[in-house]
Amino acid sequence: MDILTHAVMGAALASGVASFRHRGQESALAIRRIAAGIGAAAGLLPDADALIQSGSDALLVLDYHRHFTHALAFVPVGALIAALLLWPVLRRRIGFGALYAGSVAGYLPHPLLDACTSYGTHLWLPFSERKEAWNLIAVVDPLFTLLLAVPLYLYLRRPDSRALRWGLLLGLAYFGIGLFQQQRAEAAALALAQARGHQPAQLSVKPSMANLLLWRSLYVHDGRVQVDAFHLGFTPRHYPGQSAALLDAAAARSAAAGDARRLRDIERFRVFSDGFVVLDPARPGFVGDARYAMLPTAIAPIWGIEWRGAGAATEFVSRHDFSPAMRREFFAMLLGRDLPKP
Repeated sequence: MDILTHAVMGAALASGVASFRHRGQESALAIRRIAAGIGAAAGLLPDADALIQSGSDALLVLDYHRHFTHALAFVPVGALIAALLLWPVLRRRIGFGALYAGSVAGYLPHPLLDACTSYGTHLWLPFSERKEAWNLIAVVDPLFTLLLAVPLYLYLRRPDSRALRWGLLLGLAYFGIGLFQQQRAEAAALALAQARGHQPAQLSVKPSMANLLLWRSLYVHDGRVQVDAFHLGFTPRHYPGQSAALLDAAAARSAAAGDARRLRDIERFRVFSDGFVVLDPARPGFVGDARYAMLPTAIAPIWGIEWRGAGAATEFVSRHDFSPAMRREFFAMLLGRDLPKP
């Protein structure tokens, strides 16, 4: 999820469980605020894996993002690193044991929150390479963040406030709604595939940007990926999407143009993309991740890899163009309305 949500969740849990043997005469409110700061800092630390980069290997950051720093087995180590980094600043106000406990409370929810999105998180390292992507919430969801942030603010302002427990309960309920909507989206996607006479070899449903109403579905049939969108209000509404051929072995060799390193990079990107790899006809040489597009009905990937000329190194390219026409189409689907005419 986005870094703001991670910081808020870490601060909420750390301040909620704070019971520090502190030095000095800080009030209970001050203790909460210290704990919130510890939790926020520890909650951001797992994403330090984004610093694992190489100028000669553009895919290295993809290999290691949400990797070992997001494993549950790494939480005690990551929390220790956070505590050691914070200790010089806080050693006069808090004991190291309490600092470490607050760091654990802040660090732990980060990998779990990421697993609730669709990106893929290595929770089980070093015991398993399996990535968890529970598809319960979008990577950025302002409503979920506000459900945590507002109660946390009140909790840190008033000593007698019990707002935080309600915020955490509302956050948990929001995931429950996400699970309910996910099941509806999956059932709708399967019914649609069967109506088309398709037998999905692989199916994935995920919420679109910043909401739990409009869902994107992808399934694989006969070597192609089919994309659709569903508005899941009281009465579900289907918006037909695009279809494209998945990048097979022959197409991968053609895209690599005989370059063994390019071919290896394509296969690495295929693993990262859970197999949803396509060519973009509008951009020759661009190999994209079909899981994500700016519109839930579109194929055009928001990121992928490409090469600029013979012998050029692989580049990771991100594109987030969102034209006024695309915005109108997105909000029409979000509201469950007819699509605007071209």
